[in-house]
Amino acid sequence: MPPVAPRPCPRPRRPRPAAVLGLLLLLAAAAACTTPPEPGPRPPAAGPGAPAAADGGSAFWVDPDGDAARQVVAWEARGRYDDAQVLRRIADRPVAVWGRPGDPGPGIRRARAGAKAAGRTLVLAAHNIPHRDCGLRPAGGAADARAYRGWIGAFADAIGDARALVVLEPHAVAHAVDGCVRDGQRAERYRLLSEAVDRLKRNRNTKVYLDAGDPAWIRDPADLVGPLREAGLDRADGFALNVSGFQPDAAVRAYGTELSRATKGRHFVIDTGRNGAGPLPGDRTRASCNPPGRALGTPPTDRTGDPLVDAYLWVKRPGESDGTCRGGPAAGTWWPEQALGLARRARD
Repeated sequence: MPPVAPRPCPRPRRPRPAAVLGLLLLLAAAAACTTPPEPGPRPPAAGPGAPAAADGGSAFWVDPDGDAARQVVAWEARGRYDDAQVLRRIADRPVAVWGRPGDPGPGIRRARAGAKAAGRTLVLAAHNIPHRDCGLRPAGGAADARAYRGWIGAFADAIGDARALVVLEPHAVAHAVDGCVRDGQRAERYRLLSEAVDRLKRNRNTKVYLDAGDPAWIRDPADLVGPLREAGLDRADGFALNVSGFQPDAAVRAYGTELSRATKGRHFVIDTGRNGAGPLPGDRTRASCNPPGRALGTPPTDRTGDPLVDAYLWVKRPGESDGTCRGGPAAGTWWPEQALGLARRARD
């Protein structure tokens, strides 16, 4: 109901001694006229994913219908208000949209529409290179080079003229360097990556960052210089570090600075989605699969305070399982309790 406007009040006449009762009635009427109107209905509170307040003014798009946002709604409906509030540390912040292995177009176009309407930059991850992840479970990737070219073309077409930041093929270069990619496949991989950089850069508002592993993986950044250049780094906007990893910001920045120096000043972005408590001690392979006790890291932002670091991003979506290790669901599956733990232990 709209607010009720105050009634115009009659000007009181000068009282006569015989009209005391009339004066009292007139004063009562005047007081009623100056009573403030009843307030109208309150505007609804901002829902999950509303970027204006929750993301601290990030340049990146927040998906209002992401897994975390839907989980917040579900928990509030069940009365888990405290948990829902904690989970907003994920729901209200931008995370990367990963292109689907089959047809990446519909998902990216939906996200593009949301990002353009909000005036924000879309963060994407392209992860479909043939023989990805050394063929280990969950194995995947395009069937062959021809299929990959078609897939990355559909990926780029779906972005169109939207402002977008693409992390290109997490783990692809590092796996080629660490020997898990066969010799006969390595040259093809670099060629496909280089072609993907060129295709994505035909979009005038798309920035591309080639994934380059993390400091605990390829210990000497010099080992990445040649492979990154073969994969098209000189035509990309830079490289990405710590995707799906847990290495702390300071270690990643130091590593990235050294790699930048060796690649003639290339800039980089850092995945901080799960590195707030650093890595779990022990064997790297075991420690990187659903490690307990981890925390969200630096919230996504392009205001890094470091001239070489273009952004802190949440590329690996916090709360998605790494696989069936430690009781987790299949890789890439939303895992609410893991997400809640990451959010609860976060410092920000």
